[in-house]
Amino acid sequence: MKMSFSASLVYLVLGVGSGLFYREFTKAHDFTDGASTQLSVVHTHLLTLGFIVFLIVLILDKLFDLSSTGLFSWFFWIYNAGLVLTAGMMTVHGSLTVLGEKTVSPAISGIAGMGHILLTIALIVLMVALGRRVLARAPKSVDAA
Repeated sequence: MKMSFSASLVYLVLGVGSGLFYREFTKAHDFTDGASTQLSVVHTHLLTLGFIVFLIVLILDKLFDLSSTGLFSWFFWIYNAGLVLTAGMMTVHGSLTVLGEKTVSPAISGIAGMGHILLTIALIVLMVALGRRVLARAPKSVDAA
């Protein structure tokens, strides 16, 4: 549970910090208000996919003792890698847009896509771990004779 709490706290700080970065970075570079950039949604991604998801995982861990399973560790590290890749590439892409780059390397989109794939794999692992714990706690049905 400590890992989930720590991750949640880190993503809260990163989410709030990225919102501040977006505001100040666009202001410093006279970026047009209302213009589209991925930088504007990095903070919501970090707050939702990091802070809120890990708070939910913390609750599920308390209820089902998820962290005692071997799968939880796999979920935790794969999910964090995916979220860091995704948010990092969104930050790079958005920053380049603010700086006036008209075209961004397809590698940035590819790496962000890998981040999304890792997030998906991690969520599948989480659901398998949760499913096992839920089924282990489910009362056994008694067959009528």
